[in-house]
Amino acid sequence: MCLRYVLPEQAAAEREFLPALTWWRFHAKFNVAAEQYVPAIRLHDQQTEAVMVRWGLIPSWVEGDPSGPVRSCVHASRIERSRSCAPSWGDGRRCILPMAGYYAWQLTAEGHRQPYFVRLASRPVFGVAAIWDRWVSEDDDVIESCAMVCVPANELVSGIAGPAQGMPAILRRRDYAGWLKGNSGAAMDALQTYRARWMRAYPVSPRVNSAAIDDPALIHMAGEG
Repeated sequence: MCLRYVLPEQAAAEREFLPALTWWRFHAKFNVAAEQYVPAIRLHDQQTEAVMVRWGLIPSWVEGDPSGPVRSCVHASRIERSRSCAPSWGDGRRCILPMAGYYAWQLTAEGHRQPYFVRLASRPVFGVAAIWDRWVSEDDDVIESCAMVCVPANELVSGIAGPAQGMPAILRRRDYAGWLKGNSGAAMDALQTYRARWMRAYPVSPRVNSAAIDDPALIHMAGEG
């Protein structure tokens, strides 16, 4: 599960993914929450394109006003039978979300939720698997949206949030093409639990619990500065 994450600068994301077509415009953010627009890499006419989509999937079959809770994440084990996500999966509407890290919460003995910043040890920018869909209203308003894919947590993440929460499906670089261009078998093979020894995590300020706060200090280790 991932409720908040950190966006890298646009230039850093473009160096990592080298999109053929670039339509996105964004800057670094340190507290991305569901229902915000986020950058994504997807396939269009066999070329990669960089676009902005809303985080929180609205299935194309939804009628009327798409209000109510949004699906920000779907577990890989349920993606093929999820009513909201299965159509996107079946039609190959897959994308990659650029990240610099994400937050996980640990329930302390005192009953507080202590946030941790989780990142990769040697990759400042990485990609997380997601699916997307296009919803069109009766007035022809279009919303393109996405849901992040989650996988079982490794020992680092489960030690923080517990094994039931899972973790984002972080893609190895060699799996970018398989996730975007491969058949369903190749795409499912790309959904692996990222190795704990390649990741780092440390506690940060509970200021991140408010989605209204967004500044670089959110990813500083708790107690620093």
